[in-house]
Amino acid sequence: MSNQLKYVLDETQIPKFWYNLTADLPVPLPLVLHPGTKQPAGPADLEPLFPMALIEQEVTSEREIEIPEPIRDVYRMWRPSPLYRARRLEQALGTPAKIYYKNEGVSPAGSHKPNTAVPQAWYNKEAGIQRLSTETGAGQWGASLAFAGALFGIDVTVFQVRVSYDQKPYRRALMETYGARCIASPSDQTDSGRAMLALNPTSPGSLGMAISEAVEIAAKDPAVKYALGSVLNHVMLHQTVIGQEAIKQFEMAGDDPDVVIGCTGGGSNFAGIAFPFLGLQLRGGRKRRIIAVEPASCPTLTRGTYAYDFGDTAHLTPLMKMHTLGSTFMPPATHSGGLRYHGMAPMVSHVHELGLIEARAYHQKACFDAGVQFARCEGIVPAPESTHAVRCAIDEALRCKAEGKAETILFNLSGHGHFDMGAYINYFEGRMIDQNYDEGALATALSELPAVAA
Repeated sequence: MSNQLKYVLDETQIPKFWYNLTADLPVPLPLVLHPGTKQPAGPADLEPLFPMALIEQEVTSEREIEIPEPIRDVYRMWRPSPLYRARRLEQALGTPAKIYYKNEGVSPAGSHKPNTAVPQAWYNKEAGIQRLSTETGAGQWGASLAFAGALFGIDVTVFQVRVSYDQKPYRRALMETYGARCIASPSDQTDSGRAMLALNPTSPGSLGMAISEAVEIAAKDPAVKYALGSVLNHVMLHQTVIGQEAIKQFEMAGDDPDVVIGCTGGGSNFAGIAFPFLGLQLRGGRKRRIIAVEPASCPTLTRGTYAYDFGDTAHLTPLMKMHTLGSTFMPPATHSGGLRYHGMAPMVSHVHELGLIEARAYHQKACFDAGVQFARCEGIVPAPESTHAVRCAIDEALRCKAEGKAETILFNLSGHGHFDMGAYINYFEGRMIDQNYDEGALATALSELPAVAA
C-alpha cells in the first residue's frame, strides 16, 4: 500500500475552465432584484459596480467559462495547490477514516482568495479601470486583492472591519506592502460609515458595514469599480479551480471522497471545493455528504431565514435570496473575521434549501482545539476560519471510528494562520471565550427584512 502524503499536479493541469454549478441545478437560482422596484436586476443595474465581463459571468448559465491565458499564467505562481493525506492526524485520532485536505494556504497571500482576486483585477484592467474599492473581514480577501492590484497596476482601497483591523495588524501591513490603502470600518470616509459611527462610535464593525462603505465609494465615482471576495456567483465560479484540481488528484490517489467539508462565511472557499463534486453528483455521479461549517456566533445557514435581503448594512446593494440573519445583524466579535457575515452566498443558500448540502455550526474554542491538534500533527497552523473545517473533519473521522467505517474525508484548508497568532495567544492564555449572538437583536434584524412578493 502506498504511503504517499501529497498529490501534486503540474502546471499544465491547471483547469482551463471555471465550472458553473448553475448549469446543473435541478431548480433555477432565484433572480437578483433591484432594491427600489423589486423587479429583476439587469446588467445596467450592476454596471456602476462591475465591468461587463464579470456581470456576464454573474448571470450566465453556461457550464464552463474559459479561463483567459493571462489569468492562468498568474495562477501558475501557486496553482495547482497540493492535496495532502493527513496520515499523522489519522494516526493520532485512531480512526479508520482517510483524511485529505486541499492546501490553499500556499498562495502568495496565504489563502484561497487570489483565485478570484486575480480574475477580478484582470477583467477590470481590461475594461480600463485603474481603481478598485473593497471590504475585508480578517484581511485574507483584502490582502489578495491588494496582491492582484499590484500585479495589474490597479490602486486598491480596502475597508477592513474594525475588530479585525485591530486584531490583525500584520495582515493590514501585508495589504499595505502590496500597495493598498487600508481603512478601519466603519470610518469617517463615507456617508454610510459616518452614519454608523453616529449610532455607535465604538462599533466593532461588520462585513455588511464594510461592504456599504466600499460600494458607496464605487457608486459615487465612475472611475472606481467594486470587487467582492465572496457571495456573488462569479466569485463562486472562480473558486472552482480548487475542486476541479482535487478531482484529478483523487484520481491520482485512487480514492474518492465520501464527505466534502468547507468552512462558510460568505461561501467562496466552500463553493470552490464542493461545487465541482456536487456537479458530478447532479450529472449522475455518486452521492456524497457535503458539509458547510459556520460559526455558532454567526449561524447563517443553521439559524438564518431564507429570504430576499440586502448584501450590506446601509442597503446600497441589490436584493438577493439567501440565508440571512438580517442585514442589520451585528455578529459577536470573534476571531474568525472572514465568517462574520450576515448572509450566505445565494448559490450556497439555494443548494442547502434543496437539501443537497448539510450545515453545521461550532463555537470558536472547539475549533481552535482542532486547529492546534491539526498543527501538532500536520505542521500547518490553520487560519481561524479554516479551523471550522478542521473541527468538522476531525468529528467526522471520530464518527467513523465509533461506527467502524473507513470513509474518505476531504476538507478545504482555506488559508494559513501565520497572521492570526494573536488569536492563538488568546487561546493558550485562556482568554478566548465562546460568544453567543443576541437572540433579541437577531429577531429585530429578521423583522426588518425587505418585503418581497412571493
